[in-house]
Amino acid sequence: MQPDLHIHPDVSAALARGDAVVALESTIVALGMPWPRNLETARAVENMVRAQGAVPATIAVLAGRLTVGLTGAELEHLARAEGVLKLSRRDLAYAVSQRRDGATTVAATMLCAARAGIRVFVTGGIGGVHRDAEQTMDVSADLTELSRTPVAVVCAGAKAILDLPRTLEALETLGVPVVGFGTDRFPAFFTRDSGLPVPMRLDTPDAVAALIAAQGRLGLEAGVLVAVPVPEASELPPALAEAAVLAALAEAAEAGVYGKELTPFLLRAVEQHTAGQSLAANQALVLENARVGGAIACALARLEHPAR
Repeated sequence: MQPDLHIHPDVSAALARGDAVVALESTIVALGMPWPRNLETARAVENMVRAQGAVPATIAVLAGRLTVGLTGAELEHLARAEGVLKLSRRDLAYAVSQRRDGATTVAATMLCAARAGIRVFVTGGIGGVHRDAEQTMDVSADLTELSRTPVAVVCAGAKAILDLPRTLEALETLGVPVVGFGTDRFPAFFTRDSGLPVPMRLDTPDAVAALIAAQGRLGLEAGVLVAVPVPEASELPPALAEAAVLAALAEAAEAGVYGKELTPFLLRAVEQHTAGQSLAANQALVLENARVGGAIACALARLEHPAR
């Protein structure tokens, strides 16, 4: 029994039947985009998951209760609310004990998804090693969560504001499989190619599902990172993306922004420096991730419940 965990009846019923379920994080709803685009994107992502034949389960903390699968009213509340906490693993107990609303990051969403029995999770991009980590020691909790929580994370790679070579090195050290979905190159969130190779490539949802299932059978505790390139039509020019990131980093340093406030600050600054193109790319990539993640979840359900 987990009294602080509330699973939406539709999600609970789908899990009991062995149907495909896809976890979705809530920072993009509460903290990642302006109103009303945040709600529009959240609804579009849920609908994309449904279109693949899977059940979406957006995860958040509402009035201190870990909630897996939001109603339409709850989703809108989270999109409109002010003072919503940004929650990683370390923050969950505080939000629960203080009965606060909170939006879950990749790390916290993975943890809640695993507790609910959900195997596939869709997000925009993961956190990782920041570019000045040798001075700040700023390394996202997403990486350690990937090393110890057996949930597959479907994303557009790591956020472009990060040190991507070091992020990939850390994932290797932590034993996290990194799969390029239909690509030999590691995506860089807004762009399709970071210039770095992926250690393994798989081209179909069935192949990814087979890897996830094998990871489970072998008793490996790590998650699986599935990197999906942003759709080509929505990709930012690499030079524009990098120039915007460098300008955003300089502004953050001048403003003294650090810790959990740094990533949202940088993403907002990048949006300003790209005249909104990065926001459009963000929306496109998370929808593509939802399409791929929904298909992977359905393939995994078919693989593990062949009689259905």
